[in-house]
Amino acid sequence: MSLPDLDLQIIYARIAWGLIAASVLLSVLPTLLPKIFPQLARRSKAIVIGTVAVVMLLPGAASPAYWLTLVFQYPSGLLTGYSLVALFARWNERPVVFPLNPVFALLLTLVGVVLYLDAFGVLALGLYYRGFDSGAATLLTCAAALGGAAAVYFRYAGTAGAALLTSVLLFSLLRLPSGNLWDALLDPLLWAWALGSVILEGMRRHAARKAALEAQQAQDAIVAEPELVQAHAASIDQVQYK
Repeated sequence: MSLPDLDLQIIYARIAWGLIAASVLLSVLPTLLPKIFPQLARRSKAIVIGTVAVVMLLPGAASPAYWLTLVFQYPSGLLTGYSLVALFARWNERPVVFPLNPVFALLLTLVGVVLYLDAFGVLALGLYYRGFDSGAATLLTCAAALGGAAAVYFRYAGTAGAALLTSVLLFSLLRLPSGNLWDALLDPLLWAWALGSVILEGMRRHAARKAALEAQQAQDAIVAEPELVQAHAASIDQVQYK
């Protein structure tokens, strides 16, 4: 078992929280800054990134990264990778889909549930501690790297694949963020994001099924309407004949 140096973890926390904060702010501020400062419209993205970088690099408790690390611990490499990919997309003015890929979000949600139940002693499988084990961690790291590379190559959940490769590289090369593979792949914020994505996808599919059912019922009513009209006309003819 090898753990990263504390100084390296502190540097990682500053950079990771900076990427996360910048990617979140760039989803809101670039639409507001040009309205407040029209002359800064073209520089708003650089202003946001530069300001976040300077604030996160403040020494000690003056940095927001210090307090964020106290509350949430170190962000996972996967969340950092997602933030890096999202920041790159926003910098190039490409649209970013906020919900995670449904399949990947469901996988993260299920893994998080099992890990948290194991950590609380409900399952008592010792899965978290296996993240420090060289053999199990190596196999899972290789599997994650292959999955991420396949997602990028086949252009299926490319964002998730790129983020997964980033987390694998951080863990393999620098053992970040904590020396445990599970901490590189999941953290509470990412798990909450994945859970929210699963809920949104479930609501979307439910709404789609409901809309399809209503459309089918309306179509059936339209098809049945001529038959009702003909039956009504036939009954009128019979009354008149009698």
